[in-house]
Amino acid sequence: MGVRVCSRCLYTENHPLGIYIDENGLCSGCKVHEEKDTLNWQEREQKLKSILSEYKNKNLNNYDCIIPVSGARDSYFIVDKIKNEYGMNPLLVTYNAQYNTERGIRNLVYLRTHFDCDIFTLTVNPHSVKQITRATLRRLGSLYWHVLAGQTVFPVQVAVRLKIPLIIWGAHQGIDQVGMYSHLDEVEMTRKYRKEHDLLGLESEDLISDEDQIFEKDVYQFMYPDNHDIASVGVRGIYLNNYIRWDTKAQHENMINKYQYETYSQTRTFDSYNDVDSFVYSDLHDYIKNLKWGYGKVTDHVNREIRLKRLTRERGIDLINQYQAVEPQFNHQFMDWLGVTDRSLSFILDQHRNKNIWKRDSQWQWKRIDKYINPSEKQLESNRLNTIRSCNFKISENKNLKYYDERYILISKGWV
Repeated sequence: MGVRVCSRCLYTENHPLGIYIDENGLCSGCKVHEEKDTLNWQEREQKLKSILSEYKNKNLNNYDCIIPVSGARDSYFIVDKIKNEYGMNPLLVTYNAQYNTERGIRNLVYLRTHFDCDIFTLTVNPHSVKQITRATLRRLGSLYWHVLAGQTVFPVQVAVRLKIPLIIWGAHQGIDQVGMYSHLDEVEMTRKYRKEHDLLGLESEDLISDEDQIFEKDVYQFMYPDNHDIASVGVRGIYLNNYIRWDTKAQHENMINKYQYETYSQTRTFDSYNDVDSFVYSDLHDYIKNLKWGYGKVTDHVNREIRLKRLTRERGIDLINQYQAVEPQFNHQFMDWLGVTDRSLSFILDQHRNKNIWKRDSQWQWKRIDKYINPSEKQLESNRLNTIRSCNFKISENKNLKYYDERYILISKGWV
């Protein structure tokens, strides 16, 4: 028996976030995505403005909100929208992922400079990060746990500490990918969702171990604030994609034109806009995702572009075939950073291969064994979307100027 595939996008019903395919072959992610073309987004935006007005600091003695940012994703768009269009005074908060690319570092410097914003940065000491990464790699097959933990908890910690109740996030993955919720549900940030999906069920306290030489001093930076502290400040985190029609490609291209956001060609996907701040995310991290779940970021990006009517399903299949088998380019940089050998890394990753997807052949090589139930021609035609936009992604020129270039100004240990 095989696994069913959506008749519009290319997600399967065994998606790790949970997905439902109806009797017509359409998945829950595609059905919720249709709301983008049916909801009254002017009304939704007015509701957002009403929320923001409640948190506007009338005494001008504190920030109005917190915006988590990085050197990629939709950080520029969110800050531009919230500060320049809606007139809020945000505090930018960023967790140093330590897998930084030069372009990501520059994007973050440009961000705080262009928008004239204060920024609060957390860099956890590399020794603790490496100890945690060794443990999560062994236990979960995840080299990105510390990044997801830091990015989702540091803004909440700052909100409690500085008594700033509103945190503004970009898109909720459960809405935009798999249709876990409707936009009308207006779901907000929760500790439960963070633990179950971002942290793969493992809280920072669970990592404390004599075997891994991880102690409380190594993980307290990743601990979620106490419920009482959160309630006393009234911290809430809203997602902009509940109130604004979310289109990350169009949003990035607007920011490229307005602020020269830097893009970059990535190893295992055609999307050159998202995640350009990390040398492992669309590389070794994505390769591991394929071992564990049988698909990579290219599938996420293809499905997004199909739903936004920029790709045909057939072209999407070609792109997945083109990128999904590509070997990572930066695994040796990661191994040098972490202090592990190629052999030990391969051994660890093999322990986390999904045995319903991978099996060794007679030559002891890993081969895929998963089977799929493809939709009928009738289902394909009834759920097909006609493409009405281009799916070309731009690549920026490298702006890596020398330190003595007169265009450089030293700003808070960054160059712009």
